[in-house]
Formats: sequence, C-alpha cells, structure tokens
Amino acid sequence: MSQFALLGRRRFAPFFWTQALGAFNDSAFRNAMVMLAAFQMGLSDHEVGLYTNLAPALFILPFFLFSATAGQLAEKFEKTRIIRFVKLFEIAAMALAAYGFIGHHLLLLLVVLFMMGIHSTVFGPIKYAILPQALSDTELVGGNGLVEMGTQMAILIGMVAGNALMLIAGIGPHFSAALTIGVAIVGYLASRFIPPAPATAPHLKFSWNPFTETVRVLRITREDHAVFNAVLGISWFWFFGTVLVAQLPLYTRVNLGGDGSVNTLVLTLFSIGTGVGALLCEKMSCKRVEIGLVPLGAFGLTAFGVDLFLARPGAAPLRGLDWLAFLHVAGSLRIVLDLTLIGVFAGFYVVPLFAFVQARTLRDRLSRVIAGNNILNALLIVIASVFGLALDTLGFGAPQIFLVAALLNVIVAVYIFTLVPEFLMRFITWVLVNTLYRIRVDGMQNLPEEGPALLVCNHVSFMDPLILMANLRRPARFVMYYKIFRIPVLHFVFKTAKAIPIAGLKEDPAILHRAFEEVDAALAEGELVCIFPEGGLTKDGQIARFRPGVEKILQRRPVPVVPMALRGLWGSVWSRRDSMLRRARLPRRFRARVELVVDAPKPAAQVDTAVLQDRVEVLRGDMA
Repeated sequence: MSQFALLGRRRFAPFFWTQALGAFNDSAFRNAMVMLAAFQMGLSDHEVGLYTNLAPALFILPFFLFSATAGQLAEKFEKTRIIRFVKLFEIAAMALAAYGFIGHHLLLLLVVLFMMGIHSTVFGPIKYAILPQALSDTELVGGNGLVEMGTQMAILIGMVAGNALMLIAGIGPHFSAALTIGVAIVGYLASRFIPPAPATAPHLKFSWNPFTETVRVLRITREDHAVFNAVLGISWFWFFGTVLVAQLPLYTRVNLGGDGSVNTLVLTLFSIGTGVGALLCEKMSCKRVEIGLVPLGAFGLTAFGVDLFLARPGAAPLRGLDWLAFLHVAGSLRIVLDLTLIGVFAGFYVVPLFAFVQARTLRDRLSRVIAGNNILNALLIVIASVFGLALDTLGFGAPQIFLVAALLNVIVAVYIFTLVPEFLMRFITWVLVNTLYRIRVDGMQNLPEEGPALLVCNHVSFMDPLILMANLRRPARFVMYYKIFRIPVLHFVFKTAKAIPIAGLKEDPAILHRAFEEVDAALAEGELVCIFPEGGLTKDGQIARFRPGVEKILQRRPVPVVPMALRGLWGSVWSRRDSMLRRARLPRRFRARVELVVDAPKPAAQVDTAVLQDRVEVLRGDMA
C-alpha cells in the first residue's frame, strides 16, 4: 500500500489535516505580524528590529518552560481530547490576534505569539507519540514522511498567505484576522474526527514543577543510548536549518541580487525539497525504519551546503531581480539545485531519526522522550541564532556561514556515528544491498513483534546476512562462519550488528562453544537469532543437508522457530556459481531480483532438522 493511501484512512487523515492546518496558521500568523510591524505601523528600523528579534524568543520560551509538562499530559491522558483542547486554545488565540491585527496592538500580538508557542509545545509530544499508536511498523516511515511533507508545505503556504494578505492596502489586517480564525476553526473540526488514542501511562504521577520535571524528562531521554543520540541528531538538524534559513533573506538580497519574490522562491525550494525527501524515505527504506538513510542525509547536507558556498561566494553583479529574472542569470540553476537538494537530504536525515525514536522507545514514555527532544531542539535553535549573529559580527557573509555550517555538520555527524556505530553500519548495509540487488519481501508480518525466536534460512551467497539485516523489521543476531565475520569492511558491519562467529568442531572448538553460549544468552534476552543450518554456502544452488545445531539450540532454549528462504541469489554477486577467485569480473546477475519469504513461527516441540529443511525447500521453491 502506498503511503498516500493513509490520507484516506480515518486513523491518520484527520490527524494529518489537524497538524497541517495548525502549522499553516502558526506560519500565517507570525508572518502577518512581521508584515504589520514592518510595513503598516510606521515604526522605525530600530523598533522593527527589536520586535522581529523578540518574536522568535517569545515563541521558543514555552518549549523550555512547558515541554516536560506537555510530555506528562500526553502520557497520562487520552491524546485526542488534549488535541481538541489545544485547537480550542488556538481559536481563542486567533480571536485575540484578530483584535491585535485590526487595532494595531503589537504588544497584544506578542502575547498571542507566546500563546502559539504554548500551543506548539503541548501539541509537539502528541504529534509524534500518536503515530505509533495509529500506524503499523511498516507504515511508520511513510506516516512520518507525510507529516513532515505536510508541515513543510503548510508552513510555506502560510508564510505566503500571511505576507500577501497583510500587505493588502487598507483591509489587510481584516483579511489576516479572518483567515487565521477560519483556519483555527477548520482545524478544530478536523480534530473531532481523530480516533481515540488511549493514555499510555494512565497511572503516571503528575508533577506541576516544570524545572524538576524538565530534569526528569531529560534523564528519561538519555536512558537509551541510541535513542538519545538520535535526539541529538534531530536537534542538530534544527541547528543547521536555523542557521541556513536565518541567512536566506540577506543571501537573497546581497548574493543573489533578488527581491522579495526571490526570497519566497528560495524558501519554496527548500520546503519542497524537504517534503520530497521526506516522501522518498518510505520507498528508499522499503517501509522499514531505515536509519541507514541518516548518514546519506548528512553527506548530502554537507556536499550541497559546500556547493552553495562555491556557487556564489561573492555579491551579485545585478540587484533588484524578481524571481523570473533571477532564474535567467548564469549560475542560478546551480543554486536552485543546491537549495532543493539540501531540502531533499534534510528529509532523508530527519524522517528516519524521528521514526527510529518512535520505534525504539517504550510507549509509556515516548511522549516524554519527545518532550525532551523538543527541549533540546529549542536549546539548539537558540544556540544557532547566537552562532549566526556571532559569525555575522565577525564579518562572515551568508555564503561563508553556509560553508561553516556544512563543515560543522561533518564533525557532528562523525561524532554521532562514532557514538552509535549502528547508523553507519545500517548505511553500509543499505548501500551494498540496494546497489547489488532488487529485493521483494513476502510474509514479513510473520516475524514476531517481540520476544525471542530462532530464524533459519538457506545460505546462497556471502551477502545473505546483509540482505536479511536490511530487510528484517527487528534487529537479529546472525551466526556466521568466523572467516566471513572477519572480512575487511564487512567485519565492522557484522561486529556492530553483534553477529556471532562460529567454527567447526575440528577447526576451533573454543569458537564453537562460545557461539552456542552467545546464542543461548541472546535468546534468553528476548532477541532474534538467525542461523544458516547448512553450515556453508551452497555449491550447486540446491539446499544442502541441515546440520543438527538447530536441535542443540532448541533443546537448551525451546523458542519459536521461523523458517525463511532466499530466492534468486544463485548466480548473483558473491554466490559460488561464478568463482570470484578465478574470474576478475562481476558475475552475470548484477542487480539480481531476489525474494525473501518468511513463514509463520513454529513451536520448538514441532520441529526438527528434517522438518525445517523440508519447509525451507518448499518456501524457496524452484527459484534458486
């Protein structure tokens, strides 16, 4: 099913439109307020600068003050009711904004801006915690991609609408007031159709102290090492994006020589790129939470950030260009491509991180982890603003700031991927598997969602463990021949994936004994363990006799057994049909079509070596 089919499902569509309309209204209100202050109230440049710099601080402040409280609310109470109260709060805020627009009460509008910050603070933990309740694991990446795309498009359209309506001579404030109130009401009506989302921690002891609870939420966020580093990655994304977007108005005027329409074009390119990247995540990850896309996204942010600096490092030769004239200037298409691809790779970067946090965090604390994420995001946004101002004070132009941010991205990415090698391991696996094969998976719903299980599969090529790693919904521990485990480059992948090396009894009894101990320990911890019972690669494309190691494992730890079969690998890259030792060329079936078939789990008492071999042979069929 395509991710767009979710827009026709009640469990997703009402939430999607509620979220998108809220993002639209937030953007439209903020931009209308800026246009009112800058062009309709006769304020001095100093006064305009004061208000426009104060506005972001007021919007961010509630994230520091109330995120922890919002996380508790989302855990303890039914989420849909909270969403409806938040949307009613938005209607009240927009009613005050209407009075402020029409009466030119800028201080009142700043109060409303603070209220909208509270609105976003309370909605944030619900926004990402409700998706795992409404969507299956295979829909999580697609759902996050749609939400990210919808948010980007809503912010962009809201910005254009807020700017354009407020600048209508004489009646701009009235139109802006009508728009924001109307959208808030429609958003509330959409929220009425969101299905119930039960509390995940109804017995949670609520704390009203925002300071002690903030410390507690951040402590919870740090408990899972991998999740916390994913949160740091998301926060870095907001730092990078804040630095980039803050420089765009000056970059547009000085380096691109454009007017306001070019600034709108630049923001549009970035937003569309991010939306496209978010949507592509589902297809590129084959509906799995594929954190291997994160290093790809980080690479793209740096590569195209550096190229954006190289494309136009100095001032534009012409000034006052509209968007159409700008597109006809030499070198402009390169800048257009850079801005769009920065957005695309931003989508590759942030969507898998959000999905990873949702998938790896326990449901009864996910909202609080998202709240901790929002606190850190707000902190990094403030730091990014100070960082940009500091570089500007030092005389850096917008292109130079882009370059510094792009190079810093390398340092941060290396730091995060060093702390959590799983990100880089998944990237290597994703690149290798998707470069060499075209894979179709059948029966993945048969893989147990939780608890231990022993996976058994036929063994055709050296790439079998990587193919399975890239396609199984849950991490699995692979038992593999110790010499394959030690292959350069792949050794990093296998070690990071906690593969279990094994050897024959005559070859190294110590490795063999240690392997069985590790298998039993992994199953005792509730993990998946995958073995290739043939004990080696097939030499003729047929399934060799299964060895008795399976029975030895099950005698000690009787867990469910999941038969699996790989089809279409014989004769592909690194199978034994073409000897890689005698032929210095790629085998004839590069980019082979491969299938992975997963059967329903079998109770340990009902299987033995012969039964499993027969079942795997049936699953594989004639497609060797």
